[in-house]
Amino acid sequence: MSGSPVFSVVVPLFNEEENVPTLLQRLRAVLDQTGAAWEVVAVDDGSGDRTRELLEAAATTDDRLRILGLARNFGHQIAVTAGLDHAAGEAVILIDGDLQDPPELILDMIERWRAGHDVVYAIRSEREGESRFKKLTALVFYRLIYRITDVDIPLDTGDFRLLDRKVVDALNAMRERNRFIRGMTSWVGFRQTGVRYVRQTRHAGETKYPLRKMLRFALDAITGFSWFPLQVMIYFSLFLGILSVLAVPIISLMRLALGPGFLGGQVTTIVMLLLLGAFQLFFLFVMGQYVARIFDEVRQRPLYLVAHRTGFAARDAGARTGRDAPECADTEQPPDESAQESEGDR
Repeated sequence: MSGSPVFSVVVPLFNEEENVPTLLQRLRAVLDQTGAAWEVVAVDDGSGDRTRELLEAAATTDDRLRILGLARNFGHQIAVTAGLDHAAGEAVILIDGDLQDPPELILDMIERWRAGHDVVYAIRSEREGESRFKKLTALVFYRLIYRITDVDIPLDTGDFRLLDRKVVDALNAMRERNRFIRGMTSWVGFRQTGVRYVRQTRHAGETKYPLRKMLRFALDAITGFSWFPLQVMIYFSLFLGILSVLAVPIISLMRLALGPGFLGGQVTTIVMLLLLGAFQLFFLFVMGQYVARIFDEVRQRPLYLVAHRTGFAARDAGARTGRDAPECADTEQPPDESAQESEGDR
């Protein structure tokens, strides 16, 4: 196929060998119904299993499949960014490779896009096969983000969405290191709408998103789009200051009334010092999170390194922006098989 496709589907993959065949089969079945040229940009995020092998085999029989192999595991949000950089479609669809998000919903998204919407996001009305803890933390996370961030991020949405080309170009111009794609998509604006669906159980394999990565993802979301934690520090400091001023005369009067042994001087002092020390350490932690992100930005390292590309030459190589930018530098080194898990399966 030559020329630019109308639709590009970006799929970040990390150790998804059990899902690749079914995923590609369902994507082909859906995209063939559009009646337009399409491509699938599969981003191998440093997989250590047969994911790349299966993708390469599929590419030999379908020139609409592009494979972008990263030099190591850079994480889910960076893998999505790499896919956006290399997608050439007029509309770009983001979908995970675990088949929890049904590819068949893409047709509804395309219908909304053709009706004039620039962003069509998928809203999870139900989450099948997930623990109560996962559902509860997701419920709290999305509502917390909605209330404290500076942009209106739709509730119960992930990265499963369709983006118009002008939205993709806007996102590609935003090169921050600690990325929260769904927040960035809301920040750029344009005309947006949602479609509801039932999120299914994982087709095969294990989740790549344990509690540790959930917490890190939440920190990236909060610190990337809200000053609320820093503002809370001011309010806590003010509250403690007022409490200290009021406590001095109150304790003095109670000791006069109840005797000098009331509360014990040293015990009270130690408790107050421990309390203040705990708050100070917490405040330093919050400030450190913002400082660490400043450090990441000023280093200006590439967002990712590309180890290999397959299938892009068939699509007018280098047709879209971002191919040779410093943020996506190339290397011919093989993927790092000792890479850590990515931030998928949200």
